[in-house]
Amino acid sequence: MGTGTRDIFDDPAEPEPASPGSYGQAPLGFRLPAGTHLGRVILQVSRLDTSLGFYQTVLGFRVAARVASSALLAAQGDGPPLIELRERAGARPVPRRGCFGLYHVAILLPDRASLGRFVSHLEGLRARAGAADHLVSEAFYLQDPDNLGLEVYADRPRSSWRRIGRELMMATDPIDVAGLLGTAGSARWSGMPAGTTVGHVHLHVGDLAQAAAFYGEGLGFDRTVWHYPGALFFGADGYHHHLGTNTWAGEAREAAEDEAGLLEWEVLLPTPHDAFAALDSLAAAGATVERGPDGGGTRDPWGTRVRLRGRELS
Repeated sequence: MGTGTRDIFDDPAEPEPASPGSYGQAPLGFRLPAGTHLGRVILQVSRLDTSLGFYQTVLGFRVAARVASSALLAAQGDGPPLIELRERAGARPVPRRGCFGLYHVAILLPDRASLGRFVSHLEGLRARAGAADHLVSEAFYLQDPDNLGLEVYADRPRSSWRRIGRELMMATDPIDVAGLLGTAGSARWSGMPAGTTVGHVHLHVGDLAQAAAFYGEGLGFDRTVWHYPGALFFGADGYHHHLGTNTWAGEAREAAEDEAGLLEWEVLLPTPHDAFAALDSLAAAGATVERGPDGGGTRDPWGTRVRLRGRELS
């Protein structure tokens, strides 16, 4: 990733406030409606008990339900499951390079104070994590026991977002850890707080133009950032990104069935009608789609499965 705004935006124009509607490039046809966000992510892991130890102790998820070989993870409180872990005994860890599919799943905390408490919790565990200030958010990066990438982050207020032309400004800058810890106050981390969501998914892909055709013109995401080296970001309803795509894996291959990895990620739309419209758009773009009572699914050009679901039956 780039290391500063001028490394990313080769434009002499001065940044401007990113007011609603002033940024992003909409697709020419179907566009995902307001209210679109992400739902459940399904991950394949090699040892469920080992993974649960990490997701509960390090990340602070609660186990909402469990059967012999799978478990649903949610934030504290009564919110919906955010991650489903499915065990495939003996699955190989994710290779560090060379595999299409998951780069990371990003867990969005409801506020900066929660992120400060999480970072203090990591320090207490002496857990290793990467960190970056992305201008629109502050983020910390971890790997689970199968080397699956995870991000835990909090958004900056939208009033602080900036754009150059129609493009949102994002970067990978050093994070103010001391300032972040200062927001935590005296409260201690007690697990993923109520209001936590899956904020975005970031994928390894084979070609950015092909990603733009599938996820932008096909699925209906807006392009939000397109000058990041080797990456392209997509969002709906004015969000900085629900999806990141990159080609940093180089000459990659599809993930094997016996490897840990991302099995499916979910896009939640306001109604089944919206989900069917998105599926129609994908089918018109050449994708093979499956349909069900509230939506359906497809696979991107590199084999990653995405499910579209309407939240309300009409």
